[in-house]
Formats: sequence, structure tokens, C-alpha cells
Amino acid sequence: MRPLFLLLLAAASLAAQAPPNPAFVEIQDTPGLPRVLLIGDSISIGYTLPVRQLLAGQANVHRILTNGGPTSNGIAHLEDWLDAGKWDVIHFNFGLHDLKIMEARKRQVPLAQYEQNLRQIVSRLQRTGARLIWASTTPVPEGPVNPPRDPADVPAYNQVARKVMQAAGIPIDDLYALVLPQEDRIQQPHNVHFTEAGYQALAAQVAAVIRRELAASGR
Repeated sequence: MRPLFLLLLAAASLAAQAPPNPAFVEIQDTPGLPRVLLIGDSISIGYTLPVRQLLAGQANVHRILTNGGPTSNGIAHLEDWLDAGKWDVIHFNFGLHDLKIMEARKRQVPLAQYEQNLRQIVSRLQRTGARLIWASTTPVPEGPVNPPRDPADVPAYNQVARKVMQAAGIPIDDLYALVLPQEDRIQQPHNVHFTEAGYQALAAQVAAVIRRELAASGR
């Protein structure tokens, strides 16, 4: 028993010493540059660093220091994520966790509730005075994925999000349309996550849309 205990203790010690995800390291603002906030799940975590690199010298690119999860989690934590700082642009997404299939084939956040949650999130984000950008949810590949998701749910959730964003006058960064034609080349098999090339492709579009909004705001 003792050797096993020692192995478990060593593993716990290594885990405690593991460096934080670089995307979760708080950045120090360069004075005079606009401030950008990325809100989203693990897909946004994957493109955070390349977006930051692409916008180096143009914007201070922050992100929430966690996985944003479903819209219900966004509502619960939005005040903490926004902090007291002023944001020039907020690029945000929720969806992949909302449509996750739970027990009895129920979605974690059903479509009607997803719409209500998005409206509440948009209302709060609008009060920041930032220029808002909604990122459409990226595709779920065919075949088994863990946790389970249905590829057909993504267009349905994106359609609801589009309705909400159009009503609010919020531009859409259509990452779904970007990925779909090249899904088999840039997305990992049976996985909602992306290859390095995939995250670079996502980052290039995200950075371009943010630049456009910064230019429109005169920053």
C-alpha cells in the first residue's frame, strides 16, 4: 500500500506544479492600446494565443481565465468576467456546451432556454459600451464524440443565435462557415477540437474581425 500511496502523492505533487495554460495567464496592458475580451469555451482557449500574437501592438487581448461553458454558466459569472475595466471590443460565443447531450437525450441547455440566456447575456454585454462580436459555434464532426453531441444541433443553435444577434445589431464572426468546408483537414477526428493549423485558421479570422471593429470605432 505504501508504494501506491507514494506514487499517488508524487502524481498530485506534479499536478500541483504543472504550469498554467498560457491562455489563462493575465496580461499586462500596453498603455494606449484598445482592450479586447474573448469569452468562450475551449475552442476560444485554443485560438487565444494566436489571436494575441496577430494583434500584438494593435490591441491588448484578454480572455476569461476559464472555460466559459454553457450560457447558464455565462449568466452566473458574467459580472466577474467583465470586471470593472473598460472594454473596446468583446468577442463572445456559447453553444457547444449548451447542446451537449445529457441523460434521456436532453440537451444541457435546451434550444428555447439557450435563446433566453443569449438575450440576457447580450443585454448585459451591451451595457459595457463595447463593440460586440458574436462567434458562431463551430461544427461537431460526424461519428462518436465524447461528450456526446449531435452535428445537426449546431446549425439549429446557430440559427437561434443569429436571430438574437441580428435583432441586437451585433455582427457575426461565422466560424462555422469557415470550418465546414475544411472540417476534415483542420479538426481532430471524432473531436470538436482542432489541429494547430485549425486554431491558426480560426485565429486569423477572429483577429481580422476584431481589427475591423476596432477600425470602425476609430481605435
